[in-house]
Amino acid sequence: MAARPDDAPRTAADARAQVEAGREARRAELEAAFADRYGDARPGRRTVVADSAATAVLAVAALLAAVAPSSFVGVYFVYSLGCFLAGSVLFFLAMLHAARRSRRSTIGIGGLFFLAGAAPAWPRRPLLGLLAAQVVVTVAAAAVRPFTPLAFGTLAPLLGLGFCGWWSARFGIFPLRDAGAAAQGDPA
Repeated sequence: MAARPDDAPRTAADARAQVEAGREARRAELEAAFADRYGDARPGRRTVVADSAATAVLAVAALLAAVAPSSFVGVYFVYSLGCFLAGSVLFFLAMLHAARRSRRSTIGIGGLFFLAGAAPAWPRRPLLGLLAAQVVVTVAAAAVRPFTPLAFGTLAPLLGLGFCGWWSARFGIFPLRDAGAAAQGDPA
């Protein structure tokens, strides 16, 4: 039987407390790095507002299409298609911007598109919440009227994913690759 290190947690509660302390330390580091770079500014606010507006219109269109499909299914289909195409463009632009930043920073997919460890709570919560709302709304609309054009709406949440990626690629905080890159700075 291997000897247990002295700093190993003795109980599950100790292990949980150790994990939570590590998370809090990482959150504090991220908040400090974000404050160092942007001060009190909240960059990307327009991205969050645009995502909110697009999600609200998607929800209204989905509700109308589910309740009165003969009148609104075409509108919902066109709007969903627009969301999908705009999301595809944002996704592509986010990838291009992230590729440029990746010369100096280590960028992971979780940080880029799900803001994991790359954004403080104020943009992460609304952006991920709006993405979740888009998924719920479109899946619910498709479930109410399966085998209709409402099912196409399930592709619309690519817009929310694109907004998350766009925000993160432009304003996210990512670790620098090496000391040489740190001296040159991370282009935002």
